[in-house]
Amino acid sequence: MSASPLFGDLLLKLGIVTPVQVQEALALQALTGQRVGEALISLGYVTREQIQDALGEALGLHHDKGPSQPALGELLVGLKYVTLAQLEEALARQRRDGRKLGEILVELGHCTYKQIYEALGLQNRIAGRQENPRPFIDGRRRVVVVDDSPLACAFVQEGLVALGYEVLCFQDPFEGLEGMSRLQPAIVLSDLEMPGLDGVELCRRLKEGPTRGLPVIILTANDREAERVRGLRAGADDYVNKSASMDELAARIESVVRRTGETERMRKLFARYTSAAVVDEILKSADAVVLTGEKREVTVLFADIRNFTGLAESLPPEQVVGVLNQVLGRLSDAVLTCGGTLDKFLGDGLMAVFGAPVARTDDALRALQCAKMMMDAMTDLRVEAEAEWAANGREGHPLVLELGVGINSGVVVAGNIGSTVRSEYTCIGDAVNVAARLCALAGPGEILVGERTRELVDANETAFEDLPPVRLKGKQQPVPLFRAL
Repeated sequence: MSASPLFGDLLLKLGIVTPVQVQEALALQALTGQRVGEALISLGYVTREQIQDALGEALGLHHDKGPSQPALGELLVGLKYVTLAQLEEALARQRRDGRKLGEILVELGHCTYKQIYEALGLQNRIAGRQENPRPFIDGRRRVVVVDDSPLACAFVQEGLVALGYEVLCFQDPFEGLEGMSRLQPAIVLSDLEMPGLDGVELCRRLKEGPTRGLPVIILTANDREAERVRGLRAGADDYVNKSASMDELAARIESVVRRTGETERMRKLFARYTSAAVVDEILKSADAVVLTGEKREVTVLFADIRNFTGLAESLPPEQVVGVLNQVLGRLSDAVLTCGGTLDKFLGDGLMAVFGAPVARTDDALRALQCAKMMMDAMTDLRVEAEAEWAANGREGHPLVLELGVGINSGVVVAGNIGSTVRSEYTCIGDAVNVAARLCALAGPGEILVGERTRELVDANETAFEDLPPVRLKGKQQPVPLFRAL
C-alpha cells in the first residue's frame, strides 16, 4: 500500500473516504508509521478490499470484479427518497465533519432510517454481496446488538438475520442492560463508544451481575491496543472491527459461543461439588488451580447421621432413600453456602474440604460455620418431621436423627486420585484421618475439633470447650481435643 498522501487523494476522488477521515489517517500514520491505507483500515473507515480496488484503479489494473457498487447517495436519489439538492447539502456537511452520510440525511430530515436501510440492502444486492441464509439445525441463536446508531443497528441486524440469526437491537445501552435477563440471548454485540454507558462499562456490568456467563463481543472502529486491553479487562470475550465482513462476524460469534458453552459445562460440573464463588475463582484463575496433586493446608469436615440404621430398618427402601437424600441435601447446601468443596458422600454421611482446590484465609472458620449450619438444618428437619407425623394422626414421635461432626486442619495431598478410567478430586493425609476419627467420636449434636483448627480460628469468633486428649488409631500420642460451642 502506498505511503503517499496522494493515495489519500485517490481514495477521495473515488468517494471511498472523506477529507476528515484522510486527515485522521495521516495523523495516525505519523504516530505509528503505518501506511495511509493501513491506517484507514485500522480506523475502520475502509476495508482491505476497497484499498486493493483503489490500488488497481491507480495502476490501471481493471480486472473483472463483478457488478460495481453504486454510491448510497445515488441510490437514495434514484429511489426518490432524497433530491439532488438535499444530497449535496448532506455531502457538504459530511466533508466538514466526516460523519456517515445516512446519519446526516436523517438528522436533516431528508429521509428516514428505514429508507437508508432499504438503500443499503439494495446496494449490497447490486454488488452481489448478499449472502445466502445459513440454516440452523437446532434453531436460531439470539443475538442482542447494543449501538446508539440506528443505522449501525440496522446494518448488523440485516447481515446477521440473513445468516440465520435472531437479532434484537437496543440503541439505549441502559435499556439493553435491563433486558438481558429477560431476553437471555446467546451473545451480546456492543458498540464501543456510546453516550452515557460505553461498551466497556456495559460489558463490566454484564460480567459482574447475574448475566456473568453471557458472552460479549465489542464492535469498534477504534482498534487501538489500549482500548482492546481495557475491554478485555472488563471481561469482553472478543473484539471485532466494524469493517469486518458478516461472515467474519458470524465466525467470531460461533467461536465465542462455543468457548462459552465449554466454560458453562465446566461451571456446572464444578458446581456439583463446590460453591459458585469457588467455581468463579477456578474459572477466572485456572492456571493458579492445581488439580493434579499438591501439598497444601486444608480444613477437613466429616459429618455422619446418627440413628440412621434404625430408621432404615423401620421404613420401606424407597422412603429410606428419600429421607437420606433430604438430609444429605441440607448438609450439602451448608457446605456450598460456606464455600467448601463437597468431596464425597459416605453412605449416611459426607466429607467436605475447605481450602482445596481454592484456598482462603478463613477456611477453618468456614468449616466451623458449616458444621453449625448443619446442626441447625437437622433441627429444622426434626421439627418438620414431627409436624408431618402429627398431621398424619400418628401417635408418639418419629425416630430422631442426630448428627455428629469432626473437623481437623493440616497439610494434605490434594489432587485427582484414581485410574485412567475413573478418578476423583480428593485429599489424603493424616489430617483427613484425624477428622474422620473425630467424627466417629462425636456424640449426637456434637462438633469435635482438632488442635490445628482451634489455632486457626480466632477465639473471638467461636467458643471452644477443652476436652481431655484422646488416643486415636494410628497415633502414638494422645491428640488434643476441643468441642465447638
